[in-house]
Amino acid sequence: MHSASVWLSSLTLAAAGGWFAATMFAAPATSKEPRFPQLTMDQLDEKQRPLGEQIMKVSSVGIGGPYNPMIRSPVLGQRLFDLFYYLRWQTSVPTKLNEFAILIIGRQWRSQVEWFAHAPLAAKAGLSPDIIAELKANKRPSSMAEDEAAVYDFVTELTTTKKVSDETYARTKKVFNDQQIVDLTAVAGNYVMVAMMLAMAEETVPPGKEEPFKVGEK
Repeated sequence: MHSASVWLSSLTLAAAGGWFAATMFAAPATSKEPRFPQLTMDQLDEKQRPLGEQIMKVSSVGIGGPYNPMIRSPVLGQRLFDLFYYLRWQTSVPTKLNEFAILIIGRQWRSQVEWFAHAPLAAKAGLSPDIIAELKANKRPSSMAEDEAAVYDFVTELTTTKKVSDETYARTKKVFNDQQIVDLTAVAGNYVMVAMMLAMAEETVPPGKEEPFKVGEK
């Protein structure tokens, strides 16, 4: 397990974002009672607090987003947090492509929170605005580099057909090594789980912020 000093690295600053302030005390933008009222650090018990402190050091959403329901199960939450840490900060997949994979899953699930959080991160990492816009419109982006196309086809095929064809695998293998292919598979699967957690908990974007996906859109 990583020590607190490791998490207080320069990555902490990169992870910190304006969304935390909005989500820290946010309830879903609806009159319906939230399934998981947003916790604050003061509300955490002795089992939850160590995890909450670790999350606060690196998360752009504080203990909001998927962490809000996860922290209710602190042992599971710790295991997932350690996985998230690797898949965000230590993965062998380049950041731009890693964020692209996350967006692909976010779009498949129409996950308001995943897209809201990760579209800016993908753009900051260098993913083209045109690629982001076409993906959001539920289209295969038309102008992708070889590695971007490999990510799109690999992740999309695996998650929609539940297999990877020899042709797709061969194209992926041209641009990624074995570790990167394993890590790419893991980040896609992980963010399916995150999307499920968010959907189950009915987590949404901060109050006053526009949801990326509108009712009636495909």
